[in-house]
Amino acid sequence: MKKTRPLCLVFFLHKSFSMQTRRWIHGKINREHAEKEIPMNVSVPIPGHSYDIVIERGGLNQVGDWLRTLWGDKKVAIISDNRVAKLYASIVEKCLEKAGFQVVRFEFLQGEASKNLTTVSKVYDFLATQGMTRSDGIVALGGGVVGDLAGFAASTYMRGISFVQIPTSLTAQVDSSIGGKTGVNTALAKNMVGTFAQPDGVFIDPEVLSTLGQRELIEGMGEVIKYGLIQDTELWEELEAMDGSVQSILEHAESIISHSCLVKRDHVVADELDNGIRLYLNFGHTIGHAIEATAGYGQVMHGEAVSMGMVQLSRVAEEKGLMPKGISQKIEEMCRKFGLPVTYENWDKEALYQALTHDKKARGTSLKLVIVPELGQAAIHQIPLQEMKDFLERKE
Repeated sequence: MKKTRPLCLVFFLHKSFSMQTRRWIHGKINREHAEKEIPMNVSVPIPGHSYDIVIERGGLNQVGDWLRTLWGDKKVAIISDNRVAKLYASIVEKCLEKAGFQVVRFEFLQGEASKNLTTVSKVYDFLATQGMTRSDGIVALGGGVVGDLAGFAASTYMRGISFVQIPTSLTAQVDSSIGGKTGVNTALAKNMVGTFAQPDGVFIDPEVLSTLGQRELIEGMGEVIKYGLIQDTELWEELEAMDGSVQSILEHAESIISHSCLVKRDHVVADELDNGIRLYLNFGHTIGHAIEATAGYGQVMHGEAVSMGMVQLSRVAEEKGLMPKGISQKIEEMCRKFGLPVTYENWDKEALYQALTHDKKARGTSLKLVIVPELGQAAIHQIPLQEMKDFLERKE
């Protein structure tokens, strides 16, 4: 297989890195399938707002020292959902207090159904009653819903306050915590209301993945598989060598998280505001988001929807001659191997079509689709919405 290297694989220690940040960097991890150095600290050099992604197994009880080097003295609000808070909020809160922070905590009901403006309004009220000002900061502790919602609240409260991400799900660790996209859902579309706001840092502890349910862990592999398809063939080969079990995911966690962060980082730095190649990260998301919206938020998990979206979109692209025959089969086999769904049972062509018309990549009567002409490469193709409607109507 032809190897396509990421845009940048080697990350140097910028002079701006603190000594504390440098101490987070690991040396080498021996992977089962390749003996090479895997970065445990990924720099995201966004102009005017660079930050680091730290990957430290078992490091959650050290986040106080990490955050102290970033922020110094601040009042800190931990925002989390009730499930994650039960597991980790007290640990993080004690670490922050030990590091000298004054800490308050806000919890909301877990699940995609809470990711809306009503919950955000409650966050605003909480921050205001706690006396939080623009000199204070938010810690987003949780999965993608928490990170998206807390990031949006931080970027809009008093026109913006600092925040960091401590992602606790695989989807959040490899995708949603990185890159500065925040947002909430409306009744019409997923992430309809949002901002671009980069965090001050991201702290990833792969150890927390062991507390996820099987479905919650597996759905994160939808995004990981996507990264292998659009750019990183070395990651794809690692996924091919894995047996698809939950245990194999946990054993390979540092490697697949690091590889994924590198790919996400490359696209974000090259195209922060999502006007060009960052769109490649949306492979599978156009149909996937439509499935999430029509199913009812929380009924289909994000990574599951991405899996179905990648497979169904690839079939459309193959029909139109945009992708060679056989790639959709490879994608389907990989998704099935890790236990991800590839078909959607409650296919409502009209509802899905209406959701597609509200997609952020829709332009008039056409839609920008991300395709994979070959493994490790991505491209953008504009397709008339009518052709997508025709495909939806033919789909059984």
